[in-house]
Amino acid sequence: MKNIIKKADVLIEALPYIQQFKGKTVVIKYGGAAMENDEMRRGALEDIVFMNFVGIKPVLVHGGGPFISKNMQEAGITPKFIDGHRVTDEKTVKIVEKTLSGLNAKIINEINLLGAKAESFGGSKCDLIKIKKTTKKQMDKLGYVGEIDSINVEDIKNSLKAGKIPVVYPIAVDEDKKPFNINADVAGSRIAAALKAQKLVLLTNTNGIMMNQADEESLISTLYANEVQDLIKREVIQGGMLPKVNACIDALKEDVVKAHIIDGRISHALLLEIFTDKGVGTEIVHG
Repeated sequence: MKNIIKKADVLIEALPYIQQFKGKTVVIKYGGAAMENDEMRRGALEDIVFMNFVGIKPVLVHGGGPFISKNMQEAGITPKFIDGHRVTDEKTVKIVEKTLSGLNAKIINEINLLGAKAESFGGSKCDLIKIKKTTKKQMDKLGYVGEIDSINVEDIKNSLKAGKIPVVYPIAVDEDKKPFNINADVAGSRIAAALKAQKLVLLTNTNGIMMNQADEESLISTLYANEVQDLIKREVIQGGMLPKVNACIDALKEDVVKAHIIDGRISHALLLEIFTDKGVGTEIVHG
């Protein structure tokens, strides 16, 4: 009986958050090693479907870094990164597009099997992301990595109105119809900004932002935006965390209410972050 009552307590704790966020848009960027684990991936998708069923409007933007790196290695290409961005030559971008397209189809199918309706966005046939003209200097540094010029979210808005869950993979094409890899964190940020989302949530392979990477107890649960630059200067925030934090700050500048960086390896991390008093991971707020 105690266990049953405890379950009721959890639901009561979630109630004010369900009321607060009903009808609001939440953009979730999902990537990293947690996507490789079937149980973890299913848990994250269950959370997203739950949000959809209680009247929240989730938009899922996914990467696929581990899958891309694996497919690159099988093709004899060594993955390289600069400031958290994948160096993407002509052969690599084809691997990236094929990998993300396949993952997108798999995620769509898994969401549908959970009882919700998902819709695919991204790739060469989608008008979601327009990129800036790439300079020779940019091409020499990162290759086919696009910088977002604008986001057209009208089709995503229509999908949300129809009660569907938009699932985005960040591949865009230039004016010559050549595919370009887009950083998924940046894509999630820009989509959240364009939708004026309530939240941007980045599911990652880390607990969140920690003062000391070797000490899990040093997790920063709430971080004000005006504190970020100091942490970057002190190299508390560095490497692959840099584009994630910058994506969060950019979203906040465009009136997204809150941004979160949480550990996608934790079972039902999304529900714990959004529907409980304590939450998990790091929330970044205006300030």
